[in-house]
Amino acid sequence: MHIVIIGNGISGITAARHVRKLSEHQITVISAESGYFFSRTALMYVYMGHLRLQDTQPYENWFWEKNKIALKRALIQKIDHHAQVLTSHEGEEIHYDKLVIATGSKPNKFGWPGQNLGNVHGLYSLQDLEAMEQGSQGLKRAVIVGGGLIGIEMAEMFHSRHIPVTFLVREPSFWNHILPHEESEMVNRHILEHGIDLRLGTELQEILDDGQGKAGAVLTKNGERVDCAYVGLTVGVTPNIDWLKGSALEINRGILVNKHLETNLPNVYAIGDCAALREPQPGRKAIEAVWYTGRMMGETLAHTLCGQPKVYDPGIWFNSAKFFDIEYQVYGQILPKTPDDQANLYWEHPTGKKSIRLVYEKSSGAIKGFNLMGVRYRQEVCEKWLREKTHVETVLQNLGLANFDPEFYPQHEQHLLEKYEQQSGKKLPLRQKRGLNAVLKFLQKAKS
Repeated sequence: MHIVIIGNGISGITAARHVRKLSEHQITVISAESGYFFSRTALMYVYMGHLRLQDTQPYENWFWEKNKIALKRALIQKIDHHAQVLTSHEGEEIHYDKLVIATGSKPNKFGWPGQNLGNVHGLYSLQDLEAMEQGSQGLKRAVIVGGGLIGIEMAEMFHSRHIPVTFLVREPSFWNHILPHEESEMVNRHILEHGIDLRLGTELQEILDDGQGKAGAVLTKNGERVDCAYVGLTVGVTPNIDWLKGSALEINRGILVNKHLETNLPNVYAIGDCAALREPQPGRKAIEAVWYTGRMMGETLAHTLCGQPKVYDPGIWFNSAKFFDIEYQVYGQILPKTPDDQANLYWEHPTGKKSIRLVYEKSSGAIKGFNLMGVRYRQEVCEKWLREKTHVETVLQNLGLANFDPEFYPQHEQHLLEKYEQQSGKKLPLRQKRGLNAVLKFLQKAKS
């Protein structure tokens, strides 16, 4: 059986690797972006000089031939699902028995005048990184449009080379559709402290031509002009599926798939950023463009392709990022505004650069989520508490088990416990369980 995978990102490559672990099927991975799989999240560190591009490749070049995974550089333009044949831009035909579409995302564009000028790019592909490198030569100022995680990465990249940055964020506070108010304000302060020209509540109107077909300035909807020679468009991403529109595939925002990641066409599957679940789990989105869900989809689908049907289960939501020097982690569902049936416990360090938020059900006390800024918790511990709906008081008394910071770092569990005592009037003892042995015992202990 010949399994063809379009896309060599984390989803496609994980599927290929696990198909090979489970079978001897013929595997071909097709990509128009790069010859080899690389860590997309590491692109910023190449620009910043911390890594070489080859350092972002998790596997040596010999790995693919040794594991009988054929890699092909091609741009696929057409699928004939009746004949089960793909046609490339060059007219080459490739037959498949099973087809996996894992084409990822592309940066959003919203029809701004000048959005197709030179030196106007997102930050998603290897080609985007190359364009940013070329556009940085002699650059006096960059403008970034969009207040998300890609935008803050691009700001840090330019900042590392001492290139002034103007950051246009439509919302009144950075990432406030994801972060609660206090955490969002913390990020605002941190961005400004790094000398970034952060302009909240400001939208892009137009990108102006410098007279040579490249970006020369931007105009905002407030009527302000900002001279620049590079514009980063970081207003989110959408599934990279334009080439499939008009085909027999059922498409909504992404390629519609069921719980087995099957499309409406026989022997055609979709995974990763380009796939939209028909019936996502409660509290989850149809499309979740994050690294770990793409990896999980790839591994899940490999079993189905190899005759061991498996239902995709994303598990408990988590995400992590970095806002310049502040690390961010979330486990479980933390909404910008706490629902009426939930309560939240929030502690912030006097420096304004660390915080811990716990959200729990008012009626049962069951923990619902953890939001962490500048503090690291162990994923396995947090997920166990969330999965078992542990009472918030039990969590608070045992927070030392979750703390992942080095033991010589300042600890903050007592501060959070004191906050709860102020809110509830209850006095709870803090059980100082720490260290790897205590964590392993906790994780191995069966639910009582």
